[in-house]
Amino acid sequence: MDFRFLWGRIRQLISDPEKAWQTIYIENKPAGFVRNNFFLPLVVFAAVSAFFGSLFFTNTGVSEAYSVLAGIKYLVLYSSVIYATAYVSVKISSYLNIKNDLQTSFKIVVFSAAPFMLCQIVSRLFESFIFINLLALFGLYLLWLGNERLLNPPEKLKTPLLLSVAAAFTGFFIIFDWILTTMVDRIYFAFFA
Repeated sequence: MDFRFLWGRIRQLISDPEKAWQTIYIENKPAGFVRNNFFLPLVVFAAVSAFFGSLFFTNTGVSEAYSVLAGIKYLVLYSSVIYATAYVSVKISSYLNIKNDLQTSFKIVVFSAAPFMLCQIVSRLFESFIFINLLALFGLYLLWLGNERLLNPPEKLKTPLLLSVAAAFTGFFIIFDWILTTMVDRIYFAFFA
């Protein structure tokens, strides 16, 4: 894992998003590199944050096994939401007659989800900071710029593409969170309670 790449890209996405997307376009790093050096570290940090937040600050009446299950749940949740959204983004693009492939879609979704992941790292560790998740809406701006730079859709399709991908991300997050929470609760109360 290249933590300098992770830190540099996060800093650039937040401080100068237009330049960041220009750099992403010019560098044209493969999706595997983005996955290993940007996506996985953020997901692991968020899962570890959920583990420690659950262990130290919430659910004091449950055993440590619940915290482990919470960490696993969020690792699976964030990964599945990002991959499902990237896949659906390709389908939405093809429906709108916008040239797109899975690698490009993955990069757009991952980099656009960076503010969300950073907010999740903080709010999962310190539950009282849940209001910070409002800052994740900056990801919509990043999604707009990423679509514009990497896909170059026609002007009239920019908004439908943005809204449909954002709705897919939100829908997947709600559905997968509900499914995984149900599974974690059942596993915990069946084996560890």
